[in-house]
Amino acid sequence: MNANLYTLFRSRFPRDLDDCWIETADAQYYSWRDLERGSAKIANLLASLHLPAGSRIAAHVEKSPEALMLYLATVRAGFVYLPLNTAYRAAEMSYFIEDAAPAVVVCSPENFGWVSQIAFKNDTGHVFTLDEPRNGRNSGSLLSRAAHLSDDFTTVHRDDTDLAAILYTSGTTGRSKGAMLSHGNLAANIKVLHEAWRWQAGDVLLHALPLFHIHGLFVAAHGALMNGSKMIFLSKFDSAAVIHHLPRSTIFMGVPTYYVRLLSDPQFDRSTCEKIRLFVSGSAPLLTETFDDFKQRTGHTILERYGMSETGMLTSNPYEGNRKAGTVGPALPGVSVRIVTTQGTPCAIDEIGDIQVKGPNVFQGYWQMPEKTAEEFTSDRYFKTGDVGRMDNEGYISIVGRSKDLIISGGYNVYPKEIESVIDELPGVLESAVIGIAHPDFGEAVTAVIVPRDGCQLSEADIIATLKEKIANFKVPKRVYVVEELPRNTMGKVQKNLLREKFSAG
Repeated sequence: MNANLYTLFRSRFPRDLDDCWIETADAQYYSWRDLERGSAKIANLLASLHLPAGSRIAAHVEKSPEALMLYLATVRAGFVYLPLNTAYRAAEMSYFIEDAAPAVVVCSPENFGWVSQIAFKNDTGHVFTLDEPRNGRNSGSLLSRAAHLSDDFTTVHRDDTDLAAILYTSGTTGRSKGAMLSHGNLAANIKVLHEAWRWQAGDVLLHALPLFHIHGLFVAAHGALMNGSKMIFLSKFDSAAVIHHLPRSTIFMGVPTYYVRLLSDPQFDRSTCEKIRLFVSGSAPLLTETFDDFKQRTGHTILERYGMSETGMLTSNPYEGNRKAGTVGPALPGVSVRIVTTQGTPCAIDEIGDIQVKGPNVFQGYWQMPEKTAEEFTSDRYFKTGDVGRMDNEGYISIVGRSKDLIISGGYNVYPKEIESVIDELPGVLESAVIGIAHPDFGEAVTAVIVPRDGCQLSEADIIATLKEKIANFKVPKRVYVVEELPRNTMGKVQKNLLREKFSAG
């Protein structure tokens, strides 16, 4: 049996392939037949390049139906998809391309110049742009190159353990790590979510999430594909656009920031949500205040869940039953979650400890990092998430912190060490510490605490402006504080907990 993920999705397409697959914000319609034929053409193009087995196809492209076709074509052709955040700058792209060594890089036309330089420097064989068909006259356009090829393609056979995608993630130290996800990992997770969230005939997903992130691609888009459901596709989140399209939708998935912004819009009320049967939140902690305010305003209880790039979804509040504010629900079927002490012994009910998980959704390991992979698994093959939490007497998990100080801001992972390294190289900076401060909109706000060199004057505005030129905008600190020294313990380690306490009111 072919375990290729595309084979699973194809079996779930609606009977009438002329039904709408995607409707864009500007009323462009794409049918399931368009998906079938479009992905076949791109898959044929990739196959014509005679790439080695297991080749990575990197995508640094804006959200569009064609971008989703590129992903599905990559999987269909048996290659490994590597989505990259469109906010990444040259230094970040250099690292990912050097580390993953993709055979093909696809980027936006406006970025072709600098992206292709990085790609060719790292021996990437092919660089394409991704243009929409109506703008596809560029000879470097992947879609233009694929247009004349056959719209028939036999999906390549893959086993459960064969890689389908690599998602880069990281701890708070060292460089980003590529989490290797197999066809079996992704299939197992979406099958469980399809049942747990009661996807049903007639569902319409309002998709406002990015496609380079596990939430938007492997949870939201996969969910619609698994159910053969139409998606209303927004290029980015905009509260007015979401409010406009919600009355024609039944499912909406977002990060906490989305829900905060919807609540701040006076046009958002119960009448907007009459047809919605499920609001899902994830990628960052949802404040209890937001949970309660949303329920009062709309009559809907947000379903919060918990997952990681390495594992897909792990827990979920129930579709039917009590959705507890401040929790991410119990473990999903087939997933084992345990909380242990630092010595590895099981924690008691409501005792805080390290979260470890096991299941068919858990990744294959880190790309080219066998030692790091071995470190992150226990002897009985549980993955150490690095998150800290507790479990109540009904099995509901509450996430209380992260053992590695990871910051989640607006649904994006931000790794302090990476930003600290950039800040420490700025003129006049002696050292820095980057922390996350609770924020009603972003969940956590990236905050930098800087010690200047003797005699140097540092400006918050100047530092932020400089960092915006060096790193992705979501990583740039919202606030910068200048202090005389950083608090340290007797071992010389910076006590970030004290910094969070000091600046949480700022």
